[in-house]
Amino acid sequence: MTAIKTDGGVLASVRATPVAVRCLLGGVLVNQLGAFVQTFMVLYLTVRGFSLAQAGAALTAYSAGAVAGTLIGGELTHRIGPRATITAAMATSAVVLGVAPLLSTPGLYAVLLVVMALAGMATQAYRPAAAVLLSDLMPNEHRVMAFSMMRTAMNAGAAAGPLLAAGLILLDWDLLFYFDAVTALAFAVLARTLLPDAPAPRAEPDAPARASAYTALVRDRRFLLFLTAALVGSMVYVQYTVALPLKITGDGHSTTLYSVVLATASLVLILAELKVTSYVRHWPPHLAGAAGTVVMGLGVAGYGLADSAVPLLATTVVFVAGIMISGPSMFAHPATYPVAVRARYVGAHQAAFGLGLAIGPTVGVLAWAGMGNAIWPVCGLACLVAAAFLLAGMRQPREMVGHSILNND
Repeated sequence: MTAIKTDGGVLASVRATPVAVRCLLGGVLVNQLGAFVQTFMVLYLTVRGFSLAQAGAALTAYSAGAVAGTLIGGELTHRIGPRATITAAMATSAVVLGVAPLLSTPGLYAVLLVVMALAGMATQAYRPAAAVLLSDLMPNEHRVMAFSMMRTAMNAGAAAGPLLAAGLILLDWDLLFYFDAVTALAFAVLARTLLPDAPAPRAEPDAPARASAYTALVRDRRFLLFLTAALVGSMVYVQYTVALPLKITGDGHSTTLYSVVLATASLVLILAELKVTSYVRHWPPHLAGAAGTVVMGLGVAGYGLADSAVPLLATTVVFVAGIMISGPSMFAHPATYPVAVRARYVGAHQAAFGLGLAIGPTVGVLAWAGMGNAIWPVCGLACLVAAAFLLAGMRQPREMVGHSILNND
């Protein structure tokens, strides 16, 4: 299919962005500014008297809830619409996070585990709705750029969040939860008052009644390849925060070097992703996804050879370049499916991505303990496999999607 030829620059996409999308992106940014509970949960709970094992189990409960939340969010988006889903998810998140400090005592540990699972579920349930709303409101030729904008908003919030957290910790550790609750509530209010009340999607009249969206998804071999690639890619991606610091300190460097690597990656993502996307958006999606994953693989494989600051920073830039090339096209891909199944496909993709982020740390630690520096070429090889899956999984012509999915051909 011939790509639509438009001015693909960043400014052109910004000018084409509807006010509602700008409000959505602002809400995502505000919410992400306070989304540091998961990052600091282990430290917080140990300070409150829990053992490391208990803190780790609470983090696992939160991660499991987050994976379930993306699936639930996709289903809610399909049934009640995106605005209602975002409002409900963020309001629930605010309530759960607000009461969590009151339950953070060893005597209420069982209740705390349930609360952490609910917190992860509510916090992530808004994402499929945001993706569907973004896809519905943004002009088609700017859809990939829109997802790049949302990723930039999230990265900017994620970069500033830890700085805010450091100041809050000096005052009171409980403020981590309260601030997160306030930002979630702010997003809920913004969504309810400023986002359009888009109706829940309905199936096309000629769609077979017997075919549920999830049955169609399971039978959609191309999309399953795409989900597998997302799972593998996220497991590799998370090693940047798991195995990489172990490597840096194991090589005799200070944790300051790792902080510099993190800052460099965040800066490159925030400053360059929109510009990179303005070029990549004209590529066929399967080529963008595969090429970016290969470049990411070159970056992680390069960590195996990097033994000083300059090579580590250089390979990090390569790693981040791969993420910028593949990320927007991959996150936009499920939103191109027919409206009758779109929300559930978006939820399935984000659940696969979240599952990789949840199990990746455990796999990474075990792999590092057993393989050491050999983990990096293995990660590079995994990226090549994921890229091959993306070439096949994202190639499906859009004009055939509605027929193949809704009729299970």
